[in-house]
Amino acid sequence: MNHLAHALLAGDDELLRLGGLMGDFVHGQPDPALPEGVITGIRLHRAIDVYTDSHPEVLEARSLLPVPFRRYGGILLDMWFDHLLARDFPRWSEHPLEAYSASVRALLYRYEPLLPPGLLRFRHYMDAHALPGGYARTEELGAALDGISHRLSRANPVGEAMPVLVGLERPLQARFEVFFPQLQGFAKGWVEANGGG
Repeated sequence: MNHLAHALLAGDDELLRLGGLMGDFVHGQPDPALPEGVITGIRLHRAIDVYTDSHPEVLEARSLLPVPFRRYGGILLDMWFDHLLARDFPRWSEHPLEAYSASVRALLYRYEPLLPPGLLRFRHYMDAHALPGGYARTEELGAALDGISHRLSRANPVGEAMPVLVGLERPLQARFEVFFPQLQGFAKGWVEANGGG
């Protein structure tokens, strides 16, 4: 899952949500000087990633991708599932998408001293493209995939994946509809079991 999902799955606790947003930018053990809630949020992010990568519906969705794209299925599905989440946000959250998206960006400004350098840089991109809510727009998602493609170290088809994803929209939506409520239940249980929230 990508930024919108990680923020939403962390619930209403600001520090958990901040940790969820930091997860992709913190490698190895989190800095022990970080607030405990942020460290728990980073751990939640990692637990969500492990759960997602091994979920039968996600594995089935990945198998639908043609061979040149399947190798990058983790990236492509994370992005596409955030698109589906943003596009149908009223189904998954009581908050309006644009207001929620703005609150995510505002959170990054409130806790700026805690942000790792990569997330500080990404925040500028988020501001410019109204992310994470901007992922509701296919043109925004396509531009993001193109950017990812250029940052990867070897030649890859990620930047050309939008027509493939759009062509698979119905079966991917069906997998997401089954998977995401289960992921919500997993995240809620994980938070309860690990003292977050």
